[in-house]
Amino acid sequence: MSQILAPLTIEEKYADMIRQRENEDGSELSILNLGPTHPATHGIFQNVLLMDGERIVDAEPTIGYIHRAFEKIAENRPFYQINVLTDRMNYCSSPINNFGWWMTVEKLLNVEVPKRAQYLRVILMELARISDHLICNSILAVDTGAFTGFLYVMQYRERIYEIYEELCGARLTTNMGRIGGLERDLSDTGFRKLHAFMKDFPPAFKEFEALVSRNRIFMDRCVDVGGISAEKAIGYGFTGPNLRAAGVDYDVRIATPYSSYQDFQFDIPVGKSGDTYDRYCVRNEEIWQSMRIIEQALANLPEGPYHADVPDYYLPPKMDVYNNMEALIYHFKIVMGEVPVPKGEVYNCVEGGNGELGFYLVSDGSRVPYRLHFRRPCFIYYQAYTDMIKGGLLSDAIVILSSLNVIAGELDA
Repeated sequence: MSQILAPLTIEEKYADMIRQRENEDGSELSILNLGPTHPATHGIFQNVLLMDGERIVDAEPTIGYIHRAFEKIAENRPFYQINVLTDRMNYCSSPINNFGWWMTVEKLLNVEVPKRAQYLRVILMELARISDHLICNSILAVDTGAFTGFLYVMQYRERIYEIYEELCGARLTTNMGRIGGLERDLSDTGFRKLHAFMKDFPPAFKEFEALVSRNRIFMDRCVDVGGISAEKAIGYGFTGPNLRAAGVDYDVRIATPYSSYQDFQFDIPVGKSGDTYDRYCVRNEEIWQSMRIIEQALANLPEGPYHADVPDYYLPPKMDVYNNMEALIYHFKIVMGEVPVPKGEVYNCVEGGNGELGFYLVSDGSRVPYRLHFRRPCFIYYQAYTDMIKGGLLSDAIVILSSLNVIAGELDA
C-alpha cells in the first residue's frame, strides 16, 4: 500500500542548510512565523519565513484559516440567497461582488437591465472601488509609520457607507441589488449625501496625497520594493491594480464593458516597475478616475425604472404582497427558491477592487446551481507573494503584503 507523505515543513526542507551554516561560521538561520494572527498580515493567513538575520531566504505560505466553502454552500442554495455569500469575500467593496453575481444570473436568464439601474450600479461600484483603495493605501501608509493620512480618509469611507445605508440599510455586507436591477431607487437623502461626498472628498484626498505620496520615508520604504515584471505578473495570473502597476493596461471595464461602462470616459492608470510604490500610485489615480465616472453618471443619469420587468425573479413591492394574491405567490416562490433557472453555462466577470472577479455558473435547470466557482483575484495573485519577498527584508514583506491588498475573506472564500 502506498503511503501519502505530508509535505515537508520549512524546517525540514532547509535542515541541512541550517546545519551547514552553523558548522561554517557559527551563525544561524532562523525560522519566523509571520501570522496568522499578526496585525500586519491584514488577515488570517500565515507565512513561515526562513531568515538570515533580517533578510528573507525563503517563505512558505499557509492559507485556509477562514475557508468557509462558499462554492459548496452556494450549490445548495437558491440563486436568490447566494448574494449574501459574495458580500463576505472582499468585504471592503461588497457592492461590486453583489452586482457581479447578479449580472452573472442576468446573463444566464438573458435579462436586459434598464439604463437607470445600470448607471446606479456604476455609481455604487465606483464608490466601492474608492472605499477599497482608500483602505489599501491608507493602511499601507500606517504600515510605514504614517498614521495621520489614515485618519484623513477613513471618515470619507464612513460617508460612503452612509450612502449604502440609504439604499439597502447595510454598511459592510450590503446584500445590494436584485436580479434585474436594484431593490429600490436611491432616495433624495441618498443623492444629497452622494453630492456632498463628491464635493467634500477631493480636497481631503489631495491632503492625503500631499502628506504621503512624496514623503521621503514612505518613498524609501516603497520604491523598488516588491517589484514584479509584466511577464511574471501575467504568468502568475495578476489582474487589477497589481497588474496595471506592472505596466499592463488590462481592465475588465474596458476589455469587456458591462453595465454601460462604455458610456463613460476614463483613463486606465499604469505603472512601470510593478513595485510597492507603483501599486500605491495606480490605486490613488484610480480613485480620481472613479470620481470622474461618478460625476458623468450623475450628470447623465437616465429617468425610468430601476429594475427590469421580470416578475418571476424580482420581488414585488411589499404593499402588493399584502394586498394582491398574485404578488404574494411570486413573493413566496422567489423567497423559497421555487423558480427554476434555465439550463446553461456562463462566465461573467467584473473589475473588482483587486482585479478580475469572475463567476463561473453551470445550471442544470433546477432551483440551485449545479456548479458555481468564484474567481477571486486575491487567491490568484497571493501565490506570487513568496517569490516577491525572497531576498528582501522583513520590513519589506510587510509593505509588499499591504500593497497587494490581500483580503483574507476573498483569499479563502
